[in-house]
Amino acid sequence: LRLRNVGGLVIVDFIDMRARRDQMAVYRTLKEALKKDRARTNVLQISQLGLLEMTRQRVEESIFTASYSDCHYCSGRGMVKSPLSMSVEIQRRVSESMRKDRSGTHSMRITVNPTVLDRLRKEDEAALVELEQKFDGHLTFVSDAHFHMEEFTITNDDNGKILFTSIES
Repeated sequence: LRLRNVGGLVIVDFIDMRARRDQMAVYRTLKEALKKDRARTNVLQISQLGLLEMTRQRVEESIFTASYSDCHYCSGRGMVKSPLSMSVEIQRRVSESMRKDRSGTHSMRITVNPTVLDRLRKEDEAALVELEQKFDGHLTFVSDAHFHMEEFTITNDDNGKILFTSIES
């Protein structure tokens, strides 16, 4: 318990230990050993089902949090946006960029991860063509394998100005 800095509710299964005498010996030995522990603990006797219940205060950072850090892509969520979510976000940002600039024809280059580009070309092409027609624009899509799934940029193809980037510097 101390080595791994286990904290919270701990249940130990002694279900195969039938003799009450042996159960009490284990209970007393554990109670004695826990006296040396800095953490606050509370141990209940082994139940009729052979379960020992205890609580233990975590004293230090767990070995897991000391050994690992959050993923810089997903910020520790363990998930990234799906190609569908990214497609919707890109369409929204492109539409927003075109709506802001009423100066005429819009020519934009959108750089994305290859997986997202695959989604845009195969399943969302009609929506993108509709955007081009609605705003009298031209969209060019570029695949960049170095881009993370959630990374994309929208660039004005006429002057090279970056209109939007999903990753902040």
